[in-house]
Amino acid sequence: MDRIDIDGIGIAYELIGKAGDPAVSITPGGRFCMDVPGLRDLAENIAAGGRRVLIWDRPNCGFSDTILRGTSESETQAEALGGLIRKLDLGPTAICGGSGGARVSLLTAARNPDIFSHVCVWWVSGDPIGLMQLATFYCGEAATAASRGGMEAVLEAASWAEHVAKNPKARDNLLAMDPRKFIAMMQQWASIYVPSETSPVPGMSSRDWAQLSMPVLVFRSSETDLSHTRATSEWTHRLIPHSVIADPPWRDDEWNFQSARQQAGDVGVTIFTSWPTLAPQVLEFLSR
Repeated sequence: MDRIDIDGIGIAYELIGKAGDPAVSITPGGRFCMDVPGLRDLAENIAAGGRRVLIWDRPNCGFSDTILRGTSESETQAEALGGLIRKLDLGPTAICGGSGGARVSLLTAARNPDIFSHVCVWWVSGDPIGLMQLATFYCGEAATAASRGGMEAVLEAASWAEHVAKNPKARDNLLAMDPRKFIAMMQQWASIYVPSETSPVPGMSSRDWAQLSMPVLVFRSSETDLSHTRATSEWTHRLIPHSVIADPPWRDDEWNFQSARQQAGDVGVTIFTSWPTLAPQVLEFLSR
């Protein structure tokens, strides 16, 4: 694992594959770090296909810095990813991600279209229930904890638990924050998840969608997935007229199935368990 400063934020990252091979970045969802099972396996599978793969910890994830700034957390992470790829001088890069990583990837590509060769996304979060889940998970739980027990209580919030456990500085940084300012930022970040009639992805404007002129692959979501609805994936596809939409190589109920296994405590299972199976389709798309 390496570390680099991007606009005052310490970012942890790793490059997998041979220097000089065409670059690919992969971003997971939630506040999971780059070592979450399934993500690294996908990166290694894509690297085996002749690509150099960037995996990284977003701000507020894993070993990267804790930072509260920007209109939304996803936009702050998108700014960090764009800066990271530029600073590493990776050249034309294919940007890939699922769930929260899909949102960050789309935002990053829209704001930095000159450095991306392809976009590939799956599990695009959207629709009222899915977006309300995001506001509650990323913002509501922690803000409520801060209102009741100060920043000490935030350390116990599920959305911050892994970051705090992996990164000793995260605990100190959170404890040093003013609970009132923290709650105000959570309110701001939560507001971005209000459903829109003009865009399926929080933070993506009409101008942003128009910037996605590179080849785009959207994996169609399951009909049973209320966190990343099929309607959201199909709306995303329609907003990018030249995009390709495809079915992923896993079960029709993949999100619900893996979520239930993870909650049941199945050893080694995460919601990203099947992500490595995406590699053949991703590589085929990137070869176009």
